[in-house]
Amino acid sequence: MVNLKSGRILISEPLINDKRFFKSIILITYHSKIETLGLIVNQPTKLYLHEIIDGIKESDFQLYIGGPVEQNAIQFIHTLGNVIKNSIRINKGLYWGGDFSIVKKMINNNEISNNEIKFFMGYSGWHEDQLENEIKEKSWILDDSSTKVCMQKSNSELWSKIAKKKGGQYAIWSNLPINPNLN
Repeated sequence: MVNLKSGRILISEPLINDKRFFKSIILITYHSKIETLGLIVNQPTKLYLHEIIDGIKESDFQLYIGGPVEQNAIQFIHTLGNVIKNSIRINKGLYWGGDFSIVKKMINNNEISNNEIKFFMGYSGWHEDQLENEIKEKSWILDDSSTKVCMQKSNSELWSKIAKKKGGQYAIWSNLPINPNLN
């Protein structure tokens, strides 16, 4: 039995068939019997929020690729569940979504920082039993790393750091290049 729930971390197996998930770390934001949703937390883009959303002043809120689904939609996680109305609690101290007009106002008034909120283009999603099967097939490893890692500015090096920390066969993965045949 796979113990899936909001707040758990997925670490992609290094030879995963879908290259969009190569060295990915995904925060599960929602899980039910019929679907699981998550955000890739370590695939930054070269875009910033103010470049794609009108009415937001220039800032350093970088966008991340949250996943291949609905990449024209902005998702966000944050630590301000008591401030941003309609937020969904992921786990203690970490929230998903909420009233974007409040977020926009907070950005424009310098009332929010990068260590409190992170923005994503799109999300990752699985239908009933799909993720459980992928975990059983060893495409993903469930991890209980602190979700604080999800809020930090990150890239594929974070994947290597977590894999190395797990030790054993996972530590060997940490240095795997994009194309192992070139090694």
